[in-house]
Amino acid sequence: MTDYPQPTPQDERSYPFDKIEPKWQKFWRDKGLFKVDTASYKDKFYCLMMFPYPSAALHVGHGRNYIIGDVVARYKMMRGFNVLTPMGFDAFGLPAENAAIKGGIHPEESTLNNIKTMKRQLDQWGVEYDWDRIVISCDPAYYKWTQWIFTKLYEKGLAYKKKAFVNWCPSCKTVLANEQVVNGACERCDSEVLQKDLEQWFFKITHYAERLLKDLEKLPNWPDRVKAMQKNWIGKSEGVEIDFKIENLADTLKCYTTRIDTIYGATFIALAPEHPLVEKLISGSPDEKNSLKAINKMRAESKISRADAEVAKEGVFTGRFVINPVNHEKVPIWVANYILMEYGTGAIMAVPAHDQRDFEFAKLYKLPIKVVIDDPKHPLDAGTMKEAHIGEGIMANSGQFNGMKSEVAVEKIADYFEEKKMGKRSTQYKLRDWLISRQRYWGAPIPIVYCPKCGIVSVPEKDLPVLLPKNVEFRPTGESPLKFSEDFVNTKCPKCHGPAKRETDTMDTFVDSSWYYLRYITPKLKDKPFDTGLVNRWLPVDQYIGGVEHAILHLLYSRFITKFLFDIKMTGFDEPFKNLFTQGMIIKDGAKMSKSKGNVVSPDKLIADYGADTVRLYTLFIGPPEKDAEWSDRGTEGSYRFLGRVWRLVEKIHSSSLRGAEGDEAISKVKIASAASQPRNDSLKRKTHLTIKKVTEDLDGGFHFNTAISSIMELVNETYDLSVSEIANDAVKQKVMSEAVEAIVILLSPFVPHIAEELWSNLGKPSSIFRMKWPEYDRSAIVEDVVTIVVQVNGKLRSKVEVPSDIKEEGLRQMVLADPKIKEITSGKTIKNFIIVPKKLVNIVIG
Repeated sequence: MTDYPQPTPQDERSYPFDKIEPKWQKFWRDKGLFKVDTASYKDKFYCLMMFPYPSAALHVGHGRNYIIGDVVARYKMMRGFNVLTPMGFDAFGLPAENAAIKGGIHPEESTLNNIKTMKRQLDQWGVEYDWDRIVISCDPAYYKWTQWIFTKLYEKGLAYKKKAFVNWCPSCKTVLANEQVVNGACERCDSEVLQKDLEQWFFKITHYAERLLKDLEKLPNWPDRVKAMQKNWIGKSEGVEIDFKIENLADTLKCYTTRIDTIYGATFIALAPEHPLVEKLISGSPDEKNSLKAINKMRAESKISRADAEVAKEGVFTGRFVINPVNHEKVPIWVANYILMEYGTGAIMAVPAHDQRDFEFAKLYKLPIKVVIDDPKHPLDAGTMKEAHIGEGIMANSGQFNGMKSEVAVEKIADYFEEKKMGKRSTQYKLRDWLISRQRYWGAPIPIVYCPKCGIVSVPEKDLPVLLPKNVEFRPTGESPLKFSEDFVNTKCPKCHGPAKRETDTMDTFVDSSWYYLRYITPKLKDKPFDTGLVNRWLPVDQYIGGVEHAILHLLYSRFITKFLFDIKMTGFDEPFKNLFTQGMIIKDGAKMSKSKGNVVSPDKLIADYGADTVRLYTLFIGPPEKDAEWSDRGTEGSYRFLGRVWRLVEKIHSSSLRGAEGDEAISKVKIASAASQPRNDSLKRKTHLTIKKVTEDLDGGFHFNTAISSIMELVNETYDLSVSEIANDAVKQKVMSEAVEAIVILLSPFVPHIAEELWSNLGKPSSIFRMKWPEYDRSAIVEDVVTIVVQVNGKLRSKVEVPSDIKEEGLRQMVLADPKIKEITSGKTIKNFIIVPKKLVNIVIG
């Protein structure tokens, strides 16, 4: 690098962060430190942070994600990698639109203002990106290709429209995907979510359920917690689908069960309130009106609360019966609130004796309970049971299967059903198709046209993007605002060119974020979403960093879209992220930071008072980065004091002319120095190399930033112990001291880059510290020359002796027995045993 900045003038005690930090930020940008040519992919490392919603200014909790990513990028750069680290903004969707409504301005204006604010804050933190690659999801040049992905899914039959009961947020006035409902409430505004019957667009993610599940095995470097969350959400199960004939109707009712061994104990059928046959089954019943009213009440309840095992059971008898195919008994059909359409067929055979929810329902409505799996040690009596017996046992009251072990009967009865064509084995998933329709303004328009002649027609690529009109009343009403824009709605059919109407719903913002990591490689490409050749060289992403709250939503959707693009030969890989790190939240006063709680900590004032490096250091030192941590302003002051100590330490070296004459040679070579030329028992030398080893292992082995920083602090303390006068006339000690200080600066550089650059310059180094090679420790320098041996006599501590680390047993015995304290205690006594724990302890047994 050329035009390397001159050291900032300072007095002995000052730490002028307010001058240092802007200077180095400008230097990095001017010199393109983080710019990368994607055509050169040798030793590539794609380091990506989840891009933010530009709905408000960032707080220190947000900073953890970006600071961690910046540390990784800088470290990998110093390890010789060609590092790609871009940034963009997830600019469409409810967060940005709600912020605009609150501010009383258009979403586009609000979003772009927030992007400016957030970019300024990212710059202030010293987190650097290749900003030439910026991706903003509300830019037509980007969402053109989001719409293109929709059309490709539609062509393959993976995007479709259907009428369905959906989650409706009455406050946001829009539909929510199942994944956006948390404990029965909207994840955005905490309003209670209702059920509404609407025509909506879906992506058929269920078509990929098995691959999404199985391919978790391809992700050994993802957190187990995230993989478990996805596995549970996909929810695979093996069972039998049974055809129950409905008495006096031509219809057949399909029920799915994983416990076919309990078929003889089915005493009622339970349907989800949303089941498509419900209205037909209650039609003409004596109490049809009240029944429908009660069923609608169930439909309005949160699915999350209905699925809770503790929910109060509610039901409506339809007045209809099915015939149990194995014993030809009439079984009543009920509608029950605890049954969901999202799992199986939305209809279950209820076996009260062997399912606790069915047991509670049967007790409430006085329905029969029939034991069909008995416990030989404690025989069951249906009349006295206090709870369901859900375990295995011996088949009873089950016809030809009596006496079998229930686990054996599962397979035998499944075979029987398939042989008699009464049902079939079936694999089911809890995963439902991805609902992507939103009745809000600020999103990518769905590229569909409705033609009276041609029906549903997708917009061809040449007519994309379907632009979002600007002159629209965007405040939510419960209907899409685009419905009221005649210029938008009225169009021509792409096929017959006759008059047609546009789809007025917009897409879920998670569609935008499901592929953005691909666009960064060629962000300005106009004729396709990305260059397949370059994408195949740079992806999968080597390191992805973001919050665990995205484990199901964003990460699952991104995996789905990547697999789809692989299937249509747009990519050569089917998993987007090789390594995943999910950081914990930074909380304040025991709660997640939010304006409503009044516990948001802005980084702006902290940076003004203490500097960005202080905020970075404390954010990284606060605790293990994968765990939640409590923010403390006092902790920030401690980090500031530490950086002041480092500043003064380097100033001591600088002012005392103790800098190594070798310039960069001392550090830039792979090893700091050879221990052979120095006394092997030099503790500072050993501590320096142990610290290099520790910090390197912590950065390579799992993002242990807090322990890495702690080890550097220990080295700083040990370095401070050497006074200037002590080393002034000792060339060997000067060299060791100089090397220790240089190691401190370079090891700190990924964490606190501004002060590290400045100190590196103060030490007379001619180029950016981030163009240096990361140091390797010298194995010979960390060999422990002497060890302290604890000496016990008859198990009691009596002394300690220092001995050579490679001492033989006989030599150790002689040194221990020569110790004055031990010599006095053992004098005239018989030594019965001399027990050695190598390099730790000796126990002398005397009599």
